[in-house]
Amino acid sequence: MSEPRETTDTPDTSTAPDAITTLLDAARITAVLPGPHGRILATVQQLNGKGTDYVTQLHELTADEMASPGTSVQLTRSDESVSAVSPLTTEDSDGRVYFLSSRPAAETDPNATEHSPGASLWVLPGRGEAQRLLTRPWGFNDLRASERHLVTTFRVHSQAENDSQHAELVEQRTTASVSGILHTTYPSRYWDHDLPAGRTVLGVAELPATADQAPEFRWVALPQGRLLDWDLSRDGSFVVATLQQNTAASVDATVAVRIDLPSGETTELIRSTPETSVSTGQISPDGTRVVLHRHQRWTPQQNLQASTHLFSLDKQNAQNETWLWPELDRWVDPIWVTNRQLAATSDDLGAGAIWYGADDDAAPQRMTPQVDTYTDTPNTLVTARHYSGLTTLPRTDATLDDTNTTPIRLYALADAITQAPEPIVLTLATDTAEILPLAHPGTPLRSPGQLRSVTATAEDGTELRAWLVTPEGPGPHPLAVLVHGGPWGSWNAWTYRWNPGAFVEAGYAVLLPDPAISTGYGQSMIDRGQQQLGGTPYTDILALTDVALLRPEIDESRTALAGGSYGGYMANWMAGHTEDRFRCIVTHASLWDTTSMGRTTDNAEWDRAMAEQSAEFSPHLYAEQIQVPLLVIHGNQDHRVPIGQALELWHALHTRTPQLLDDDGATVHRYLYYPDEGHWILKRGNAESWYRTVLDFLDVHVRGETSTPPATLG
Repeated sequence: MSEPRETTDTPDTSTAPDAITTLLDAARITAVLPGPHGRILATVQQLNGKGTDYVTQLHELTADEMASPGTSVQLTRSDESVSAVSPLTTEDSDGRVYFLSSRPAAETDPNATEHSPGASLWVLPGRGEAQRLLTRPWGFNDLRASERHLVTTFRVHSQAENDSQHAELVEQRTTASVSGILHTTYPSRYWDHDLPAGRTVLGVAELPATADQAPEFRWVALPQGRLLDWDLSRDGSFVVATLQQNTAASVDATVAVRIDLPSGETTELIRSTPETSVSTGQISPDGTRVVLHRHQRWTPQQNLQASTHLFSLDKQNAQNETWLWPELDRWVDPIWVTNRQLAATSDDLGAGAIWYGADDDAAPQRMTPQVDTYTDTPNTLVTARHYSGLTTLPRTDATLDDTNTTPIRLYALADAITQAPEPIVLTLATDTAEILPLAHPGTPLRSPGQLRSVTATAEDGTELRAWLVTPEGPGPHPLAVLVHGGPWGSWNAWTYRWNPGAFVEAGYAVLLPDPAISTGYGQSMIDRGQQQLGGTPYTDILALTDVALLRPEIDESRTALAGGSYGGYMANWMAGHTEDRFRCIVTHASLWDTTSMGRTTDNAEWDRAMAEQSAEFSPHLYAEQIQVPLLVIHGNQDHRVPIGQALELWHALHTRTPQLLDDDGATVHRYLYYPDEGHWILKRGNAESWYRTVLDFLDVHVRGETSTPPATLG
């Protein structure tokens, strides 16, 4: 490895604000929720009263006829999060908003002394304070409001037939102090939690006449399987749901069903095949169609592909299915705007886009500005935006048909790789589209440094691109190459994890490459690397890194590479294939042995997909070739990439790789372990220790500095 050399790129942080603290203390807007009469709500993730964890609160945004951002008002205050926020959307509604929360009723009822475990049902009247309406053992899971009904999902004891039996049986389990769960289906865990005991049912209730009246839910059984997603028709007469089922043909089969309410009559709409999975999205405003997603499964014989369709719910014409926007080579998740018009967001060439079109259009219209992300013009690049959380109030009134000229308003969050999400409204009138900011209830953040674009030509001739964020000043700056997860993803959006701003303020330039399998570049980019996870994506990243290192502001002798999830897989792969090209490597929530990973993850697809690739592209096969220090990071509650992957890697670093020792004879490798975290490090204190440990590791091995790990790690 190259020897450290003296430079002047280390910033003076004696008086500068700390980017990590600013990032982690920021309030984060997570959704915009429009209601009737111009009312706009938003959910915001912010620190609790102790500043130790994050809770989600409900805010209201105000604006002056959409001409200015306006202001925001916080509506809920608690150390428990709100979720499943469901405002009534009819024009004659009284402004009430239903939501779920596990906060104690003592906050609004001084006589309350306890509350049931799990989320309770709350209501926020049009005026006044939030009130808790209902609690139940094991709580509520999800909630939807329609014109006439409230529909929720909740778990019930597997042997219970009604609420009283459920409460009695749950009390028996609690009294006996039993934590065991008897599973009958796969998987038993999901992302960061164990799948719980019992079964899930729908709870259906007539919409109460007044806000302070508690609804009376009755159970409606779901078909066999694990509920993945569901939507309620606007009139509340039926639900369309997607369930995962274990079948003889596939452990992760999916089925879409229609469930009529209140009868509970179930009609199977469409079922997956061994080659293709299906899932459903929104129901059209008039209740005649539903969005249907088809995914060609990733197997050794075929690549993952996604397409979106519109499926007829007419029982007499149930096979009527049309492909939505077949000429748009992007993955989209559309929402209904009218009975024939839809809108959608997508990744797009390192940024994002909002699309709008009719159900029979070959391709939709792009409604947001497109920025040339391949040309290195910093002043233009900073205007590139990514969009998420797209929503609207669908039109169903006959007087507001598709030919009506009344402007349509779409709401979303707009962000960028160097800008935190902010709420916007996109107004569509005849042949025009105008984007305006809304009141921002979160903390507006911008990353420090200068945003650049790097392009390279891949070995197969494909034009590649990456973001490069550099500190102010001429440098040369050490370089940190960050590999995104997925593998289907893109460095096109703000992130509170792996945020480049923390690295840039510490004096590092940050390269954010989009290699093969990245989204927003069309199906061909997926196809280039799907069957060789350590092949084309690996050479793409190195090609972009080589180009970045030619820039005068980059110190080509001082580089590091880091990544999480699939990015962690690539970090492990790089460790075994690049000798001492990178001075050190950080590997978070990473795949080490893709065979054992595929058989222990909660995602059955991986074992099937990697059955042949593992013989060539599993990083553990190249342990003996690792020549640089590794920082291994993993959470014990990570069930997507189980903790065994980190344990196997840590064992290999001590038994199979050439020993790398410091002057005291101790290993230079490090293992940062979080017993109470999952795939992502989410708690406030843990997240800070993550950033500071990663930067300390880079400082030691890239800059040659003395290690000063966070004192909070013990």
